[in-house]
Amino acid sequence: MALVRSELQKLFTTRLWWIMLLVMLLFTGITLAVTIGFAGVEGGQGAPALPGRETLEFQQAAWTAGAGSSIFVMVLGIIMMTGEYRYQTITTTFLTTPRRGRVVTAKLIAGLLVGVLFGLASLLLTAAAVIPAVLIAGGEVALLDGGIPRIMLGVVATSALYALFGIGLGALVRNQIAAIVGAIVWVFVIEALLTAIPALQGVGKFTPSGAAQSLIAVQIDTGFGQADLLPAWAGASVLVAYALVFAVVASLTTVRRDIT
Repeated sequence: MALVRSELQKLFTTRLWWIMLLVMLLFTGITLAVTIGFAGVEGGQGAPALPGRETLEFQQAAWTAGAGSSIFVMVLGIIMMTGEYRYQTITTTFLTTPRRGRVVTAKLIAGLLVGVLFGLASLLLTAAAVIPAVLIAGGEVALLDGGIPRIMLGVVATSALYALFGIGLGALVRNQIAAIVGAIVWVFVIEALLTAIPALQGVGKFTPSGAAQSLIAVQIDTGFGQADLLPAWAGASVLVAYALVFAVVASLTTVRRDIT
């Protein structure tokens, strides 16, 4: 626990965490604004792009807004790991705690906790936007119906596990800029294509983003068809498997590599 506290202190005594939190909340807020603004708007064929704000289906869609912000938690995880090498503090860290595996484990636990906090923050922002929007539209707020608890859990779990992905990637690719750029390209380009193009969804559903989507999936007809996703339990299993792989990668690469 002392090492975990130390890792959390390293993070929370810098401006990095709240800057990333603000950026994540801004991204979530934009997503919510678009979702609320276009609710009930007629599509090209007369069907609404999203259900009206008074419906349960709208609430299901809106509560997923925070899931897309997990990339920022991943970037934070990358910086938590690569920052040690960039600023040459890793030597002092390992001199203080020679058992490198314990240091990596502490970073992973700290990353999980921070990921949970970021996920909860996104849910609070979502609640602050969605609940008034539903009430103003004359709808009934449903927090325990329609799979919304599963969606909330999926948002928090995705945020926490993406922090592990970032720490693992940061251990594998020590260059901070390269790791961050690689993560952004993977999430916003490669995974986006694999999960959006129907012919590639058979592969895309097994990516971290595809697995995360299965946890927060809502069946809403937007005119673009339904995505080919894993069952929720399978998506959760895939995410946990990825997290374990990244944790092992972080441990092995850090323990075996020269720190200079």
